[in-house]
Amino acid sequence: MAPILRVDGLTKYFSGLAALKEVSFETEEGQICGLIGPNGAGKTTLFSIIACALRPTSGTVLFKGRDFTGSKSFHAVKAGIVRTHQIARPFRSMTVLENVEVAGCFGQRRSSGNVRKQAMKVLEWAGLDHLSSASAGTLSVGDLKRLELARTLATQPSLLLCDEVCSGLTESETRAVLDLLRRMRELGTTIIYVEHNLKAIMAVCERVIVLNFGRKLAEGTPEAMQNDPSVIEAYIGKPASV
Repeated sequence: MAPILRVDGLTKYFSGLAALKEVSFETEEGQICGLIGPNGAGKTTLFSIIACALRPTSGTVLFKGRDFTGSKSFHAVKAGIVRTHQIARPFRSMTVLENVEVAGCFGQRRSSGNVRKQAMKVLEWAGLDHLSSASAGTLSVGDLKRLELARTLATQPSLLLCDEVCSGLTESETRAVLDLLRRMRELGTTIIYVEHNLKAIMAVCERVIVLNFGRKLAEGTPEAMQNDPSVIEAYIGKPASV
């Protein structure tokens, strides 16, 4: 089976500095794949290129066999590539329900049914139906993260680029959000998950890609990456003791 996503030799320079350099990997359909690395490793830049918010200096992005390198971001959403942001970006003056309704208008398969009814189903899935009439600007951090996922689900994504969706959450909120990611995968969404919380990565990911200084440092199972000396060195700044 062909991978749902293949990136080949992705490189991105900003004013002569390489944020990414020759990064290549594949993601199989139905996986939750972790993407980790120290701050400044290039994770967000990589997401932005895959989501077509940035054009790479060189390299290619193939999604379902089609070349999306440098396409428009709305074309990516229509094709099924959707991302969350570390800092949630809802329409703060709109209600929770209205936020999900708007998202549903831009996905890859528009529903022929009632948009509001479909949005309410998504809110029920995310556990936010009791807040449907609340202003998005009044939500707690945990509920904002749920709303981010609800808005992505409303677009009916094939590939979700999930950026630190557990950042700032309590342990119980983290467990609830990770459960939502598992349920999204069960609904047919492939997920690439950026997270600094390695416990969360270990809990949901089948495979992990490690970036450091804009390059792919390692790739493998979560257990292998957790015990890889080069990965440990990248995180703590010195060689792991033998």
